[in-house]
Amino acid sequence: MVTDKSEKIRIGGLAIRFLVESHTSEGSVAMFEFDVAAGAKVPATHSHDGYEETIYGLAGVLTMTVDGCRSEIGPGDTLCIPRGAAHRFDNLHSADVKALAIITPGILGPDYFREMAGILKAAAGGPPDLTAIAVVMRRHGLTPVP
Repeated sequence: MVTDKSEKIRIGGLAIRFLVESHTSEGSVAMFEFDVAAGAKVPATHSHDGYEETIYGLAGVLTMTVDGCRSEIGPGDTLCIPRGAAHRFDNLHSADVKALAIITPGILGPDYFREMAGILKAAAGGPPDLTAIAVVMRRHGLTPVP
């Protein structure tokens, strides 16, 4: 089965396009390209115990905060986020960001982002249901950090 590389999932100032899904790699890896609009602050601080995440900068500058340490990821820069590390990212700059995320093993898939988009859409511009967000995060291997 081939990944539908044309699907772009939008969540606020974030757009995600999967390039490799778990089912195409026998579970070894998932990979997606993501765009972060200028000034966007997403997602909430979280960790994941079941996989590592590696971020590779393609365009713009992404501000990553991992276990309280801030790093700027620009084109050609790489950051590895180990299992259990509390992290988040923001685009604090005036240019949009494009980056690549590699998830090993390939636990996280597009369903997580589709479900999160659905929760935000249901909020209709108001505050989202934080309990529903936490449930979806946990179901997909992410742990919200208060």
